[in-house]
Amino acid sequence: MRKSSKRIVEAYLVACARLGDAAAREHLVERYQRRFLRHAYRLLGDAEQARDAVQDAWVEIVRDLSKLQDEQAFPAWAFRIVSRRCARRVAALQRNRKVLSSASMGPDPVDRGARDCELAADCAPLRAALSGLSSEHRAAIALFYLEDLTVAEVAVALDIPVGTVKSRLMHARRKLRAALEGECHGQV
Repeated sequence: MRKSSKRIVEAYLVACARLGDAAAREHLVERYQRRFLRHAYRLLGDAEQARDAVQDAWVEIVRDLSKLQDEQAFPAWAFRIVSRRCARRVAALQRNRKVLSSASMGPDPVDRGARDCELAADCAPLRAALSGLSSEHRAAIALFYLEDLTVAEVAVALDIPVGTVKSRLMHARRKLRAALEGECHGQV
């Protein structure tokens, strides 16, 4: 019931925002900003890049909100926009790395602001296990378990077939289980 009530309120906010209600748009930003930042950080691995991608995504979300046919589809639709913005940033970063490949630099120091974007996991082994997953597996796991999207919504958000989402979730769970069991057995 709680999840249903939350979705109803969000659908109402989306409907109001579509009609030009600035307060409803602000409430949507309040509800989704941190979630989008966490998702973007999981995909990009850099807090500053994540903030920029989410800012660009919000511009597109607000601009195209009137095109959204179903208010209930907002979470998946908006996460898809964030995912696409992140993909564009990754592609741009890869192009820049190719150009700068001759000037090899060491890894960037850990960004302390990243802790604000990353979901605060209490357990270091879980964080390590999650970081060991590919970005595709991390994104599927995070959207499904942390953002409470359905498999169909994850498919929309990541622009992949439902079967691929199920496969990624299955493989990611297996990898997480193996990593966490290995960590537990290593401590005994």
